[in-house]
Amino acid sequence: MGKISSWRELVVWQKTHSLVLLTYRLTACFPAEEKFALVSQMRRAAVSIASNIVEGFKRQTARDSINFYNIAAGSLEELKYQYFLSKDLGYMADEQYQETVESTEEVGKLLYAWTVSQKVNSADR
Repeated sequence: MGKISSWRELVVWQKTHSLVLLTYRLTACFPAEEKFALVSQMRRAAVSIASNIVEGFKRQTARDSINFYNIAAGSLEELKYQYFLSKDLGYMADEQYQETVESTEEVGKLLYAWTVSQKVNSADR
């Protein structure tokens, strides 16, 4: 496989972008009183994951890149809790929640693998 030249080529970013779209779709049905509370927080957390992957990809050093990937991982954990809370508050059905679990788990595994690969590649230089 050749060198990745754009963050758009990263499978982890592609799956994260899908997670952002899922988050927007699911939160569109939340109660109006949550628009500036939970909905806003969930959308920001989801976008933060993708944005930090993008920013990390463009950093000049592996150390800087990995820092942004770690921030993305923190935002992912935040979003996982917010989905859990949304389910418990009755804002989403069990099937919808299960979809978020599967999506966040996949993103988490990909993000972890990408971060580890960047650590390994930086050690080879």
